[in-house]
Amino acid sequence: MTRFDAADPTERRKLYVDAITAHRERGSGFLTLEVDGEELAATEAPDPELGVPWLQFGDGTINLDCTDAELAELKSLLEEFPAFKIDEVTRPDDTDGVNVRVSAKADPNRIAQCLDAVFRRVYGLPEGFRVWAVEV
Repeated sequence: MTRFDAADPTERRKLYVDAITAHRERGSGFLTLEVDGEELAATEAPDPELGVPWLQFGDGTINLDCTDAELAELKSLLEEFPAFKIDEVTRPDDTDGVNVRVSAKADPNRIAQCLDAVFRRVYGLPEGFRVWAVEV
């Protein structure tokens, strides 16, 4: 990989595909994508008290933390991505949110579309948000 961040929707999806490809070629355990925290502080969504939104992908699974309201939006979103299914929802005792694991048995382009949709719709981010590939 030669670049690690993108803010334009098309460039973000290219970044996701490149990160997925690099992750698979390296045989790493997972890749982590994280929203730019400084940009997030300047927006109204999501609640900065909950931390910076992130997604992990590894071994055909997307992993994310969310609130109950975001989980409801995720379930709605996944109706548009029939190849993606919620495998597990964990409610840790020490937090208010939930951890969700979604099976993502699709090609990198379709996974990239889903990842961007999760950031935009589940977390309510604006079209031009910046994302970083922080671990590949």
